Amino acid sequence: MSATIPNFINGQVFQGRGSRTSPVFNPASGEQSGTLGLASAEDVSAAVVAAREAFPAWASTPPVRRARILNRFLRILEDRIDELAQVITAEHGKVPSDAKGEIQRGMEVVEFATGAPELLKGEITENVGTRVDSHSLRQPLGVVAGITPFNFPAMVPMWMFPVALACGNTFVLKPSERAPSASLILARWLKEAGLPPGVFNVVQGDKEAVDALLTHADVSAVSFVGSTPIARYIYETATRHGKRCQALGGAKNHMIIMPDANMDLAVDALMGAAYGSAGERCMAISVAVPIGDATAQELIQKLAPKVRALIIGPGTDPSAEMGPLVTKQHLDKVRAYVNAGVAEGAELVVDGRDFKRQGYENGYFIGGTLFDRVTTEMQVYREEIFGPVLAVARAGSYDEAADMINKHEFGNGTAIFTRDGDAAREFAHQIQVGMVGINVPIPVPMAFHSFGGWKASLFGDHHMHGPEGVRFYTRLKTITTRWPTGIRSGAEFVMPTMS
Repeated sequence: MSATIPNFINGQVFQGRGSRTSPVFNPASGEQSGTLGLASAEDVSAAVVAAREAFPAWASTPPVRRARILNRFLRILEDRIDELAQVITAEHGKVPSDAKGEIQRGMEVVEFATGAPELLKGEITENVGTRVDSHSLRQPLGVVAGITPFNFPAMVPMWMFPVALACGNTFVLKPSERAPSASLILARWLKEAGLPPGVFNVVQGDKEAVDALLTHADVSAVSFVGSTPIARYIYETATRHGKRCQALGGAKNHMIIMPDANMDLAVDALMGAAYGSAGERCMAISVAVPIGDATAQELIQKLAPKVRALIIGPGTDPSAEMGPLVTKQHLDKVRAYVNAGVAEGAELVVDGRDFKRQGYENGYFIGGTLFDRVTTEMQVYREEIFGPVLAVARAGSYDEAADMINKHEFGNGTAIFTRDGDAAREFAHQIQVGMVGINVPIPVPMAFHSFGGWKASLFGDHHMHGPEGVRFYTRLKTITTRWPTGIRSGAEFVMPTMS
């Protein structure tokens, strides 16, 4: 009988009051590795109450002291990155190097958040009127929640809670039920770093826990990363209940390959961007758009052998370049998309559907898959597959390719590979996508910039982490001050002016 994975509330492990559970699997073997206790609405309320009661003291803690705790947490992450990576590999399936890369990108946000004393500085204007000064400051919202996906069980939570905590908020995290254990390690290490009880809490659960957070009167804001249908639901439900919300949805990221591009560089970039982490990234390149048939033929000629040669295996294999998909259900879904592409007439250049790894026949493995001559009407072009499936959609010109991207439902990330500075500048300024790469396949911004897409890839007004994260987790207050030299007699009934 596998151990039950608990919640973490008010600084303590908390098993929860509900009787519902959900199995957790090792994707490489297909074997159950744990049992998740699903939080009830009552459990969620206990976490929110703990966060609410911890908020006044934490909000009044000087930002420099909050930053020191986050700095100690950062040191722990650096020292124990292997421990956390092993847990991610076991529950998500990504290879260890990818798991470590995820943690390091999350650590960058922690490092950014340690600058809280600088990030929270306001502005002041002296003498906006005679003997009248005005200054602004940013204050925390209160209890905030994060609902995070399976594909980055450490990085995405660390895109949220370090900034929220640095700004003086208290936090309730609801991680994915498919990869829940990393959240408990983060909670334990935050406590070790000196975070007071109740400031950071974890509730394990499914839709019941999500809905309880979205509707709880004491939750002021919700951050979410996941698929677009759920992002839309999260945003609409949260805002209907008076909460601030940033909900990052799905993606279908295109990469244009111009005729003048360094093809070897472009092919290597596509291999990592399309097949890294088994394609389970919202920033994965899933559509390659070569300009002209000659460019397309060269791309396919160089790309196909590399896709066939992908080393696929469990995280315990140090040579593995790509691991399994996260669940059996997701494996079946990705195979169904490949079937649909074939049925719709796309040319299947490399077929990964029947891949099996010896000794891991029950694992959720699929081989790298490559389609050519994909058109914009096909399902494999329109929808997010979230697997190691790359579609090549040929375009006759740059304008045709840019038009394809601009007309797509999603606008998360995109890239162009070219030696032409004029084409690159035109692309960067005119493309209707939130994150753009020039000869960079996965243009995820550094922590001191902000992450977020356009169109159906983002619901809400704020991108994640960086300066936008600080704005999301705080509210602005402007104070106007006058200290009169003497007592004025009589009341004034006119609109005050700064005369």
